[in-house]
Amino acid sequence: MKKAAFVALIGRPSAGKSTLLNRLCGEKVAIVSAVPQTTRNAIRGIVNRPQGQLVFIDTPGRHISEKKANKKLMEISDQAVSDSDIILYILDAIRPPGEEEMDIAAFLAGRTEKTVAAINKIDDRNANCERARAFLSQNLSSLAEDRIFNISAKNNEGLEPLLSSLFDLAGEGDPFYDEEYYTDQELDFRIAEIIREQAINRVREEMPHSLRIEIADTQLSGPPDRQKLWVRAFIIVERESQKGIVVGKGGAVIKAIRLGALKELQGIFDWNIELDLRVKAGR
Repeated sequence: MKKAAFVALIGRPSAGKSTLLNRLCGEKVAIVSAVPQTTRNAIRGIVNRPQGQLVFIDTPGRHISEKKANKKLMEISDQAVSDSDIILYILDAIRPPGEEEMDIAAFLAGRTEKTVAAINKIDDRNANCERARAFLSQNLSSLAEDRIFNISAKNNEGLEPLLSSLFDLAGEGDPFYDEEYYTDQELDFRIAEIIREQAINRVREEMPHSLRIEIADTQLSGPPDRQKLWVRAFIIVERESQKGIVVGKGGAVIKAIRLGALKELQGIFDWNIELDLRVKAGR
């Protein structure tokens, strides 16, 4: 009998959860940015192996803040953990454990029987895996040593032993999705996330979290072997004064966002894609 399980990814902001999800799935499922808490939703990625199927849920980075937006992100993370069979705790080997890491450890203290830990970014010259393991030993002492792995999501190191451990924890069951799926995201959501990634990475100094994407229209046309997808999308900023930041001098910034998004989208979808990208202010 094959295995099947939902796996929640949890960790503090910028620990590499989205990068790991993309690497495990072999495709781009979650957007990646240096801006903390770029992930705003519970993103699902699906991994199929001879042992069975694991459905990974990437969650917003856990950050200590009383802001309403942060509390909402933490509610999304909490729900994903509650709904999952297994928890994959991602630690950043570069940064020393701090208050956020202590908070996550406390959150997981009663859940170690279904937890696996991955110490990420071992490829970095500043990585300190011993420090991360000492933190786990002190703060999650009931977590078994053989469920702690050193990995590099960026360089695809140590991921197969990690997957094997997750499958060991998974229960027997039929797959939740057909084997050809690597995500269950809707088309509009995937396009919007790719555009948001490109926008955030180009205007993050001015407004990292104050923009969103609206897909106004999509049209798929042409014969099956030469289909074209036309998309009209809006980058929505909070104030009129912010529109110029996204457009840039002579339209340079929005052009770079559009071309960057097109490159990513062409790598994901088989269609020829045309993207009509505009900016407007609104809520």
